[in-house]
Amino acid sequence: MSRALLAYNTNGFAHHRLRDAIVILSELDYRGVALTLDVHHLDPYSPRHEVECQEIRRLLADRGMACVIETGARFLLNPRRKHYPSLLCNQAAAAKRLDFYYRAIDTAAAIGATTIALWSGHDFDGVGADEGMDRLVRGLEMVLRRAEDVGIDVAFEPEPGMFVESLPQYDVLRARIDSERFGLALDLGHILVTQECEPAEAVRRYRADLLTVTIEDMKRGIHRHLPFGEGDMEVGPILLALEEIGYRGLLIVELSRESAEAPTQAARAMHYLANVGKNLGWADS
Repeated sequence: MSRALLAYNTNGFAHHRLRDAIVILSELDYRGVALTLDVHHLDPYSPRHEVECQEIRRLLADRGMACVIETGARFLLNPRRKHYPSLLCNQAAAAKRLDFYYRAIDTAAAIGATTIALWSGHDFDGVGADEGMDRLVRGLEMVLRRAEDVGIDVAFEPEPGMFVESLPQYDVLRARIDSERFGLALDLGHILVTQECEPAEAVRRYRADLLTVTIEDMKRGIHRHLPFGEGDMEVGPILLALEEIGYRGLLIVELSRESAEAPTQAARAMHYLANVGKNLGWADS
């Protein structure tokens, strides 16, 4: 493998206790976790949250694992509407999303994570491109003020089907955000969906913005995270690009639909990526 730190998103361990998932990933030689806050994993609304944060902080330290916080839980904020509300909603609804992001930032600080990752969400209210972008910027500015206070980075992920789904849209947003704590959460599979460039080219083009990088297989034009070998992703050129730019952050495997076989899928992903590294002539793979 490259010198990026290989990590795994806990949304692919939905049927495991968080502690068990972290231990399994450590035993498989993953060096980090992308910890998706959810009803079953470090729920920020649980009365035991502070105690659980200390437990997870100790476990991560004992296992020598880096961590970023992911905020893409489907029904954590509303049990009936997926990913509702967003920062684009009316003020009262958006406040619930904003409070969640504040809790995510505080959780990151509590467990020793460096970064939270988030996306725009949907334009549920149908306010349109201009007003939607204004609302998103205002919300992110408030998120960033909290993040700056505690030294946490905010990685923004363009998500296919959401208000900001492509890298060109990220560019528009980035131009309006004045914070050194703001950057890009680049999901390379999403580049195959939106098809604005090749994934390896995205790595090179956005090298100065990268806070996290996510990798999985995916078919062109179809937003479904797949195990490696089942889609159109060319992993070798991506690893070379990451090495070329000197990326040393987390390279996160995200297989959110594979929880029924989580340990097996995590092991297969590690084996696949290690073999690609060996084929590139990397002795430490």
